[in-house]
Amino acid sequence: MRADSLNPDFWDDADTAQKAMQEITRLEQAVAPWRNLHQSIEDAAVMLELAAEEDDPETYAAEVSEQLPRIAAEIDELEFRDILSGPHDNAFAFMEINAGAGGTDACDWVAMLRRLYLRWAERRGLPAEVVDELPGEVAGFKSVTIHFRGPYAYGNLKSEHGVHRLVRISPFDANKRRQTSFASVDVIPEIEDTETVEINPKDLRIDTYLSSGAGGQNVQKNETAVRITHLPTGIVVSCQNERSQLKNRDFAMKRLRAHLAEIARKEQEARLTALRGDQRSIEWGNQDRNYVFHPYTLVKDLRTGHETGNIIAVMDGELDEFIRAYLTEFRNHTGSGAA
Repeated sequence: MRADSLNPDFWDDADTAQKAMQEITRLEQAVAPWRNLHQSIEDAAVMLELAAEEDDPETYAAEVSEQLPRIAAEIDELEFRDILSGPHDNAFAFMEINAGAGGTDACDWVAMLRRLYLRWAERRGLPAEVVDELPGEVAGFKSVTIHFRGPYAYGNLKSEHGVHRLVRISPFDANKRRQTSFASVDVIPEIEDTETVEINPKDLRIDTYLSSGAGGQNVQKNETAVRITHLPTGIVVSCQNERSQLKNRDFAMKRLRAHLAEIARKEQEARLTALRGDQRSIEWGNQDRNYVFHPYTLVKDLRTGHETGNIIAVMDGELDEFIRAYLTEFRNHTGSGAA
């Protein structure tokens, strides 16, 4: 790359310059951990040389021993990052959680999953925001949409796609009977503007309505919430978290483009499946994860076999071991981190 190309004035188009600078920043952030790891290993090697040369080798050896666990953890993390090499793994992500069978318990289950994923994002320092939600009639939510912003949001969260099954003593049953309820989780990447799907305005029906979310009286008095229906596919997206109807509309369109891009990707996968036959017979998206609160405690992912009895920790956002197990298993079956 030319040195003067780092100057935004090199481009006539300011948007092109901004995107190029963002790409440079992304690449620098990707390289930096490897440089730091290389430096740590070199420092440890120097300490070992000094240990061999000095009269007091134990002091240097002890210092190297203290550094080795950190170096090993860095290597482990970078190897895991290498799994996230799919075409959209570094993208932001939309997660849609929908109640399934189970009535009020299913709606409450959506609320529990909503909290789980927001806590997971908080633990990782990943910005996350609920952009749309439809309350249940008694409790919880019929549906929730969360927007995750940050590097590798989609790459990590694609492990959560599927059906999540809850088994517990229902707090809504006067007889305290055990209840099984379901919720589906769908995760799609937020595509870049350069990948924007062309949408014919004639294919859209756009409705506005009063927001039911936070935002004060201004939101409640004006129809700031936006619902967009894509007539050819029947996809419906909505957004109500912004005070501005225009911003809600723009965000809803971004979600719609992501949905249409995901449909195109799945259609391409279906064509490849037909060509490859039984090689791609594993249907990851149709598998699920069980969360059992009674008569014992267990969280088990049926796709990977990974499980834990510490269900409280999982519900508080400790998902990384499940994510790691899924991505490792997926790579072992396909040779790629892409989903």
